[in-house]
Amino acid sequence: MERRVVVTTREVNARLVPVGTPLTIPADTFVTLTQALGGTYTVIHQGNMARIDGTDADALGFEAEVLEFSEVTGDDVQEDQVWYALSTVFDPEIPVNIVSLGLVYAVQVSQKSVQIQMTLTAPGCGMGPVLVDDVKYRVAMVPNVENVQVDLVFDPPWHREMMSEEAQLETGMFF
Repeated sequence: MERRVVVTTREVNARLVPVGTPLTIPADTFVTLTQALGGTYTVIHQGNMARIDGTDADALGFEAEVLEFSEVTGDDVQEDQVWYALSTVFDPEIPVNIVSLGLVYAVQVSQKSVQIQMTLTAPGCGMGPVLVDDVKYRVAMVPNVENVQVDLVFDPPWHREMMSEEAQLETGMFF
């Protein structure tokens, strides 16, 4: 994607890259769009890189991504909806969702809380905090979810065989 300058159409929440610190970009602000990957947008704002979620793409003049969940009766959190939300989160550097990459090891739903055990493709990945924030943000959209906890674990270590065959084909790692 070629870099281009866009003007925010409204105030929008973003996170600093790579630390994940939240910030708000005001309406009518010039930002430089550097990347659109996996439903998120990376912009430069006041000399800092920041990520804007695809659900807020309208603030950049694009169509906002909408996560659609089936109707839920009662107060329970549906685990399949949590997995759906997780499948909409993409690795910041690889255009494949984290479920297909095999980064999610476990999901536990207890009342209105969700606990996720996941890993990174590399233990020292500088984008880890941003990815964790992406997971929390998207899973919090699931009906009835009030609390999301993400635990990064590195045992077992991630390896390419944890990826789905489709993800291996998409990334050229199928052999």
